[in-house]
Amino acid sequence: MTAQILSEINTLAEQRFLLPGSYSWEQFEAIESLVGDAPGLRITYLDGWIEFMTLGEDHEQIKSVLAILLGIYLFEKGINFIPVGSATRREQAKKVSFEPDESYYIGDKKEHPDLAVEVTITSGSTSKLAKYLRLRIPEVWFWKNNQLAVYRLRGDNYEQVSRSEFLPELDLALLARCVLMPSTIEAMTEFQNGIRQVD
Repeated sequence: MTAQILSEINTLAEQRFLLPGSYSWEQFEAIESLVGDAPGLRITYLDGWIEFMTLGEDHEQIKSVLAILLGIYLFEKGINFIPVGSATRREQAKKVSFEPDESYYIGDKKEHPDLAVEVTITSGSTSKLAKYLRLRIPEVWFWKNNQLAVYRLRGDNYEQVSRSEFLPELDLALLARCVLMPSTIEAMTEFQNGIRQVD
């Protein structure tokens, strides 16, 4: 059955598939060991639910350009950070395992990153915040419909905010506009010029 599911998933571009049923952590690890090396496939676990997601070129392009521009901003502003990309976040006791598209420690390294980025091209929603809440990651950015939405942890839930609290001077509209530019070089140039004009 797993091979059939994998075959179906791998023929799709940027899709999500929720495995029916409720699975123990041990069952999740067994399934993960079978599919963990499949290229372009991500697996998430939360409270017994297992979700597969394929990673298409559009997804990877947007997340990569976002990471480049965000890195430029952090370097330009002299903000110390540790980029940890899509490193797996997992805790058996909290029944969660997932990979952000990009993630960062702002300042020093901690138990979990301060900031995570999720890129959504064809499906998905902010309900994915539940997995971040489990690990109490302070800030999560969602790319959807060609724009960025920022969510900040407030007590026991996330609240959408107009600006990043880690990077309050960052113009999110400028960032989104540059991500969508067809030329990466032009995007970097426009973004650098834009953030330097603020100084």
